[in-house]
Amino acid sequence: MALGGGTFISQNKKLPGTYINFVSAQKASSLMGERGVAAMAIEMDWGKEDQIIEVTAEEFARDSLKIFGYEYTDPKLVGLRDLFKNITKAYFYKLNTGVKASNDLATAKYGGTRGNDIRIVIAKNVDDQSKYDVSTYFGSKEVDKQTVAEAQDLVENDYVTFKIETLEEKATAGENLKNGTNGEAVNGEAHQKFLNLLESYQINAVGCLSEDESTVNLYVEYAKRLRDKQGIKFQVVLFNKAADYEGVVNVKNETEEGKTAIIYWVTGIIAGCAINKSNTNKTYDGEYTVKTDYTQTQLEDCIDKGEFVLHKVGDEVRVLTDINSLVTVTTEKGEDFKSNQTIRVLDQFATDTASIFNTKYLGKIPNDDAGRTSLWNDIVKLATDYQTTRAIENFEDADISIQKGNDKKSVVIDTALEPVNAMEKLYMTVVVE
Repeated sequence: MALGGGTFISQNKKLPGTYINFVSAQKASSLMGERGVAAMAIEMDWGKEDQIIEVTAEEFARDSLKIFGYEYTDPKLVGLRDLFKNITKAYFYKLNTGVKASNDLATAKYGGTRGNDIRIVIAKNVDDQSKYDVSTYFGSKEVDKQTVAEAQDLVENDYVTFKIETLEEKATAGENLKNGTNGEAVNGEAHQKFLNLLESYQINAVGCLSEDESTVNLYVEYAKRLRDKQGIKFQVVLFNKAADYEGVVNVKNETEEGKTAIIYWVTGIIAGCAINKSNTNKTYDGEYTVKTDYTQTQLEDCIDKGEFVLHKVGDEVRVLTDINSLVTVTTEKGEDFKSNQTIRVLDQFATDTASIFNTKYLGKIPNDDAGRTSLWNDIVKLATDYQTTRAIENFEDADISIQKGNDKKSVVIDTALEPVNAMEKLYMTVVVE
């Protein structure tokens, strides 16, 4: 079912859904959803194609060989280990479409060069000479073993599909599958397919490793369309992109191992940071060597430009300040909107409010005084929970009002929220007597 959502100028929406505006005030059970969900489209040597795969932190640690083609500790997975340090779940999309490795015995389950490291070993069973042991090895690890009398009794496993016609006199120490490739170079079309599929998933952040300008712009426009038109709240993490938009985090640093590799870790901390926390001064605990050769003046310039930057503090690498790429301040989006902590609070409140309305009220509860009072109670409870966790402050029940809209099906909610931000600056005056 398609639901409407996003911002509104006038009460003229046709789709049922939730429409929420956030603007800066002019100056003279818990109903809160969990955070920690990221998404990334990456090039892989192994894995499912043309679909988004869901991987929890536990599955990544336990089943990385099956999912990504490498053991958890393999250097090939350093980026994913950085990503999973701060999230509970991620959605991945394999950008490249490769050729499946094969030989006379089997075909790799997925395309990619990693399939060339698979081999099938066939031997007579020591206890029953009428049967054969058919083992699948991925690199040096035996990942599957089947004892069968006939070839047709073999069943495909997580790594290969068999094409053995007969097992009689078929004993082999194993030859690797071959001719598996990663496919052609990835372009923006592959990223577009990923983003199209991602629309139906609820995430907190999506990271993009690409440096290609058109691909990066694709992610920026995607964020603007979903955040502002459809009310789907998340942030995009990009490398060296001055988007001037609160929904985009513009990462400054490179690493020795790869120009955009730090995107993995930053995407993780943006997605995983709680609404009552900040990433400011967070210590980098990943495996890359982050380039941090900046002067104080350059760091100040980074803040002015809306750049998310890590810097050296003693022997540690830390986040300078938890900001997004917004630099242009207006009456509707003030200085507070530059803070990722503020955006997290507002995004999560919008998401939680929409979840309450869409699951409990939409099409179910009459739009009368009693129905609107029930909705008001739920939103007040939500805001109270936010205040209890110190995500917002100075909240009073009167800060939320609910009225009937311009038609019998519409409800209008006005909410005043004051997000809390973590301490970042200390000014102290010492009087010496």
